[in-house]
Amino acid sequence: MHLGISVIMCCHNSAKELPKTLEHLAAQNVANDFPWEIILIDNASKDNTAQVALDCWPQEKEGILRVVHESKLGIIHARYRGLAEAKYEILSFIDDDNWVCPDWIQTASELMTQHPKVGACGSHNIPEFDGERPWWFDLSTKSYAVGTQGPESGGDVTWSRARLLGAGLTIRKAAWQQLVDNGFQSILMGHTGKALNRGEDTELCFALVLAGWRLWYEPKLQLRHFLTADRLHWHYLRKLRRGGGRATLGFDPYRFALDESNQNHSIRFWWKITPFSRHESNSHIWKQQFLSAIKDLLRRPRILLQTLIWPMEGNTEVLKVETKIGRLTELFKERGTYALNIKKIREASWKKAH
Repeated sequence: MHLGISVIMCCHNSAKELPKTLEHLAAQNVANDFPWEIILIDNASKDNTAQVALDCWPQEKEGILRVVHESKLGIIHARYRGLAEAKYEILSFIDDDNWVCPDWIQTASELMTQHPKVGACGSHNIPEFDGERPWWFDLSTKSYAVGTQGPESGGDVTWSRARLLGAGLTIRKAAWQQLVDNGFQSILMGHTGKALNRGEDTELCFALVLAGWRLWYEPKLQLRHFLTADRLHWHYLRKLRRGGGRATLGFDPYRFALDESNQNHSIRFWWKITPFSRHESNSHIWKQQFLSAIKDLLRRPRILLQTLIWPMEGNTEVLKVETKIGRLTELFKERGTYALNIKKIREASWKKAH
C-alpha cells in the first residue's frame, strides 16, 4: 500500500506564478482512488493568491486543493502550518515556481513506502529561465536550488551531503512530527516576504539526520524551477550568497553535533569553522569564531576591496567573499545567542545516539 501525499505550497503574493505551477500538479498521473491533496498556505499575501488558486484549479479535481491562510509572515511559519494541516503521511513541499513532472506524486509515494527509514528525499531540479540564461549561472547553481543532489542513479546521501535542497523537498510527516513533539525549534526562519533569508530547509535536514533518519536523492523526481528575469542578475546572486553566509550560523550547532556524534563519517561542508572544546566558555566560543571569520575575510584584501567597489561579474572569488561577509556580519549580530544555540543542539532530547 502506497503512502498518501500532502503537497504543501507556501505562497506569498504568488498570483502570477500559480497558474503554471498548478497546471503541472493537475496533470499528475495518479489513480482516482489514490490519497493525495494540495494545501496552499496563503502566507500573508497582499494580492489575490488564494482566489487565483481556486479559480485555476480544474473543477473535476475538486476537493484535492484547499487554501489555508497563515497570517504570520515567513516560510518557516507557513511550513509549520502545512505540517499541522496535512492529512497524509508524506509531505512534499512545492514552491510556487516549481513545475513538477507528471509522475511526481506516484514516485514520491513509492520511494517513501519502499524506504521507511528515509526521513526526507530530494529531487533533480532543472532551471527554467525567464529569458536568456546568464553565462555565469553554472558558477553557483545550488544558490538557485537547482541541479542534482547525489549520484546519477540516486540513493542514500545521508553522510555524503547531510542536507537537501528546499525546492521539491519531500519529508516523512512522522519524522518531522517526532522532532516537534520532542522539543525541536528551528533556529533559522528562511524567507520572510522579499527578505533573502535562507537555510531553514538545510537545518531541518541536519536535525533529521541527528534524530536518526536517512536522507535520499531520487533523480526520477524532477521539477523545473522557473527563474524570473529579476533573479538572473549578478547582484541578486551576490545577495543570495551573502544570505547563505548568514545562514551558516544556524548550521554551526548541527555541524558540531554531527562531528561529535559521528566519528566514522566525514561530511563535506562548504563553510569553515574553528573547532573548540565543549568545556570552553560561551564568550570564548563566539570570540574564536568571530576572529576566525575576520582572518578568513582579510586573507585576500585586494579581492575584498575590489568586491566592495566593482560588480566583478562572473568572478567566483566575489561569491566567496559575499559568503564570508554574510557569516561575519551575522556573527556580530548573534554574539549573544551563538554559543547558546550550540549548547541547545548538543543537549537536544530529540537527538539519537549514533
